[in-house]
Amino acid sequence: MRIGELMTKNLETIEAGEAVRTAALRMRTCNIGSLPVMDGGKLVGMLTDRDITVRCTAMGQDPNSTLVREAMTPNVVTCEPDATLDAAEKLMEDQMVRRLVVVDSERRPVGILSWDDLATVPETVLHATPGQG
Repeated sequence: MRIGELMTKNLETIEAGEAVRTAALRMRTCNIGSLPVMDGGKLVGMLTDRDITVRCTAMGQDPNSTLVREAMTPNVVTCEPDATLDAAEKLMEDQMVRRLVVVDSERRPVGILSWDDLATVPETVLHATPGQG
């Protein structure tokens, strides 16, 4: 099975220049915990609900005036949709992340794969040899 078959394709993103409050409201409305951050059409970071809590709220910053770029994690771990789920699992473990942004050949986000997504796949499918799953 490939990442592109399991990833969430309805990807919500946020612009780096938006207020953190706007991001938090989008997360609440969409019932999601993270947003890939875009700037000028390029992927520049990831903002999670934890980033908002730890980097903004805990520091006493105003979510109405604090920009997403100030609270985001700038290093985004990405993968391609044709990679295997086994490769995604290894990448998540090696990089200690719960989510991978799935990007096309031009590094534009096309989906997101979470650790929870992988948990829904039977072990036999996840670790199948090529041609078996």
